[in-house]
Amino acid sequence: MTRQMLLYERAVPLSKERHGDLWVAALGQYGFARGVNSVPVMATEIMAAAGDYAVVFARQGEAVMPAVVLGLADGQNAYLDAEDRWQARYVPAFVRRYPFVFASNDGGQTFTLCIDEAFQGCNRDGRGQRLFAEDGSQSPYLENVVAFVKQYQIEFNRTRAICERLQALDLFETMQATVKGSDGREVRLGGFLAIGRERLKGLEASVLAELAKGDLLEMIHVHLHSLRHFQRLGEGILDATPAPSPFDAPPAGHA
Repeated sequence: MTRQMLLYERAVPLSKERHGDLWVAALGQYGFARGVNSVPVMATEIMAAAGDYAVVFARQGEAVMPAVVLGLADGQNAYLDAEDRWQARYVPAFVRRYPFVFASNDGGQTFTLCIDEAFQGCNRDGRGQRLFAEDGSQSPYLENVVAFVKQYQIEFNRTRAICERLQALDLFETMQATVKGSDGREVRLGGFLAIGRERLKGLEASVLAELAKGDLLEMIHVHLHSLRHFQRLGEGILDATPAPSPFDAPPAGHA
C-alpha cells in the first residue's frame, strides 16, 4: 500500500551548492498527496490518527508497518477538498515532512537529507523560508526541518521494532473491508492487515501484561476501533462519485 518515496517526484540531495539560494513557501495545500490512497503512520501517531482515519497495517517486503487509509481506490485521496486542503484534524507526519525526506544507499547506516524539487513551493523569489544563510550555514528553518526528519527516522525505527514484535506473536491477519454508500453500492478494499481479535485473546496472560506495560495493548485497541472509519470513507466517496459503467475496470508545504 505504501512506500517511502510515495509523494516525491524529483527528490535530490540537499546541498548549499545546489540550493544555496532556494526558498520554500508554505502553500497550505496538499495537492502532492492527491494520488495516494494510504500513507504510513508511526506508532506514536496512531492515537491521534485513529480519530480521523482507519488505521491498518501494510506489508513492505518482509516488514509490516501501520498506515492510514485515505481512499477506497488507487489514486484516490478522500481527505482533500477541491482546493487541495486537508479535511481532517490530524495530518500524518509522513505528509507534513514533505518536501523533505531522508534517503539511504547503504541499508540505513547513513542518511542524506533530500528535497523534492518538483514541489510548487520551491522558489528563488524570496517567498517563504530560506534554506541556507548567506554564509552557507543552515538557516533556523532548515535546522528545524533536520530535527523533524531525524525524529521521524527515530520513530520509524521504533515502529518497525514494535511491528516485528507483533509479527513474532502472529497477531496479524489479512482483512478485507466492504463499504456501502447510502445508495447501496458497495466497494471492497483488500491488501491490508489488522490485528486478529481472536489471536489477541489467545495470548498468555504474561504476554498481554507485557503488551499493556509497553502501551502496545492500548495501541492495538485504538487500531481496531479506528476501522469504523471505513464506513465514513464510503459515505464520503461513493455518494460523490458516478457509478462506473459495466465496461470500466512541518515542515514546509502545508502551513
